[in-house]
Amino acid sequence: MTTGTSHRMTRQREVILEEIRKMDCHPTADSIYEAVRKRLPRISMGTVYRNLDILASCGMIRKLEPDFPQMHFDCNTKEHYHVTCIKCGKIEDAPVDMLKDSVGNLESAMGKLTKYGIFGHRLEFLGICAECRAKGETLPVEDGVPDAEDLEDEKETKA
Repeated sequence: MTTGTSHRMTRQREVILEEIRKMDCHPTADSIYEAVRKRLPRISMGTVYRNLDILASCGMIRKLEPDFPQMHFDCNTKEHYHVTCIKCGKIEDAPVDMLKDSVGNLESAMGKLTKYGIFGHRLEFLGICAECRAKGETLPVEDGVPDAEDLEDEKETKA
């Protein structure tokens, strides 16, 4: 079996892809490596990284590049949005439907406004996940804009 380019599906690649598909998250290369090592104990981290790059270049997984030191990967290669925790770096699929007409209209308008040939876009929502909020993490306050806790307190005061 060959992938989208001229790379054949090696046993190592197959195991890496299977392990990513088992994970209910957007795993880092380190967490993928730990899972794969349980099945292929002699595999190296470098081999996992190289195979992740190959799987991504073939379109079998997506490489996510958040503003955190570790790259994440996604076995869902369909266009969709993400939400990223600015405290711990956790990435989840955003529960937002990509309406084709709206997206097409936005891309078309952007092309006209900028004179770029627009062929796609990326949208990432940023916030603080439930686990970090439970630990007391709060949204940063910028330019006097209240964080989420201030907004919740305000709601409770009005009720």
